Amino acid sequence: MNIAVSEFSGEGMSRVYENRKWMVGIKNWKPANDITGIDCLERHNETDETFVLLSGHCTLIYANEEAGGLDVRAVVMEPFKVYTIPAALWHNTVTRRDTKMMLIEDSATGQANSDVMTLSPDQIAEVQKLAG
Repeated sequence: MNIAVSEFSGEGMSRVYENRKWMVGIKNWKPANDITGIDCLERHNETDETFVLLSGHCTLIYANEEAGGLDVRAVVMEPFKVYTIPAALWHNTVTRRDTKMMLIEDSATGQANSDVMTLSPDQIAEVQKLAG
């Protein structure tokens, strides 16, 4: 038996380890997570998701649905702190080219139990202002 070693240096996210219960991914910058490319939020309806910033810069955007629309907020991530998104919370990450994060979530998390919300131009402007 040997120790498995994984890495990922491409754009976006790659599941670098997965078993029946959970997975570990490495998430790097990609155009859709850049402040100029952000246009949606996502939520995982059945599972939590955890992020750890390893290097670079990331603003974690999250939103709660309210009667008047979305209450959008932001947290500037600090390296090596653990940020957990509870199930069903709208969220996305705004990153820079030097960003590298680790994410951990249930291995069953996917499109079948997640939603994506396309943001309006006004909502995009609000997210960009929060992440700027």
